[in-house]
Amino acid sequence: MRHDDVSALALRVLLPGFTGTTLPDAYRALLEDGLGGVCYFGSNTAAGPAALAALSAEIRGANPGAVIAVDEEGGDVSRLHTREPSPVLGAAALGAVGDLELTEAVGRWVGHELAAVGVTLDLAPDADVNSDPDNPVIGTRSFGVDADQVGAHVAAWTRGLQSTGVAACAKHFPGHGDTATDSHLDLPRIDVDPDTLAARELVPFDAAVEAGTAAVMTSHIVVPALDPDRPATLSPLVLGMLREVLGFEGVIVSDALDMAGASAARGVPEAAVQALAAGCDLLCLGPDKPASLVLEVRDAIVAAVGDGRLTRERLAEAAGRVAVMHASVAATAATPAATPTSEAPDATRQAGAAASALILDGDLPDLADAVVVSVETAANIAVGDVAWGLVPDHRLYPRSLAAGLPRDVPDDVPVVVQVRDAGRRPDVLAFLRAIADSGRPAVVVEWGWPSVDDTALPTIGTRGSSAPGVAAVTEVLRQAGWSR
Repeated sequence: MRHDDVSALALRVLLPGFTGTTLPDAYRALLEDGLGGVCYFGSNTAAGPAALAALSAEIRGANPGAVIAVDEEGGDVSRLHTREPSPVLGAAALGAVGDLELTEAVGRWVGHELAAVGVTLDLAPDADVNSDPDNPVIGTRSFGVDADQVGAHVAAWTRGLQSTGVAACAKHFPGHGDTATDSHLDLPRIDVDPDTLAARELVPFDAAVEAGTAAVMTSHIVVPALDPDRPATLSPLVLGMLREVLGFEGVIVSDALDMAGASAARGVPEAAVQALAAGCDLLCLGPDKPASLVLEVRDAIVAAVGDGRLTRERLAEAAGRVAVMHASVAATAATPAATPTSEAPDATRQAGAAASALILDGDLPDLADAVVVSVETAANIAVGDVAWGLVPDHRLYPRSLAAGLPRDVPDDVPVVVQVRDAGRRPDVLAFLRAIADSGRPAVVVEWGWPSVDDTALPTIGTRGSSAPGVAAVTEVLRQAGWSR
């Protein structure tokens, strides 16, 4: 067995992300040596679509077989739209609307945009059933709480996306919806029995497989009913179920291995070895990674093959699946039906759908001359630092909530207070109750997962931020007298 052969295979299964809008020389060299691909994050897309398309072309020039991936779910999670809300509805709003044709169209619109900038793999849609309303990392990324409904929308979104020649990746297997822990920061556990798992968590993934999804992403969660000791990404038992029970034959992509749920106890290189041994095919290393880490991971994989912890056959199988996926994407993209077009998201259709997804609780006061106050709580890592909601007149941060509204907000004007997931944030709820107690006319716009609270303020629930959602909320506020 030649060392350089194993080293080349090890590079072909890695999907890191680098920093910046230009291709670093060290990454160019890795690509020329056969690096499996690159995953774009916010720092890579900041210069706009033309620059991103040029970057993709440069990556393909260094390695025509490289996968170019991104997280583009629509709604709250967007890497291409960070300075303004996404132009397409997110999963929770689409699930509430229940129009599968619209969901498929949204997947198609996303696919055309990604194909135009050279992306070949979208790490979407989210196939989690958000059964825990306190879930800190899924929430509005999910199509809902009903497994069959989620499955139908996952299949529709997947069909729409893949019709454009961009591969889909359903996530996060075997399901991240029933947890109140963020796997970016810790190792969640989902204590459900096998029957519940089969009837709830696995249903949307089965639908994705039936719809022909090119890839499935793992989750860094422990499901004791399947494997009490290892997170799914590192578990042959869990990933074997994906292959043997659901019959999935495509690429298994690991969630980012720099997340605490995967590597806090073992480091990224060792997590990579264990993920491959468990059955993962393409290893996402996370954003902003130096080339030195990629080489370190490659060398750890080579060493694991050398000492027998990982077989060359398993490594070659993984690299082969990635190559087959890339060839299939290239073939689909070459067909006339998948040629990128100028088809843009239908803003009017989506705004109407967003309006039907709104939850109106209480009667809105007269909002003439109202000011918009945004409570800028940090989003989870998956969402990141992106624009959301209405453009505010004032921004408040958690450390200042106890002091109430800003002093330059006049006492005699109503306020529109926009929040995200207030039901999970006691400090935000206390702030809202204080406004209610003051008697000031006010309305809350909740851009996160719908929740029940006792603030006594009228509330507009949006089921996630997006440009269509902003348009729908704006119309409701204008009907109450808001004139901006």
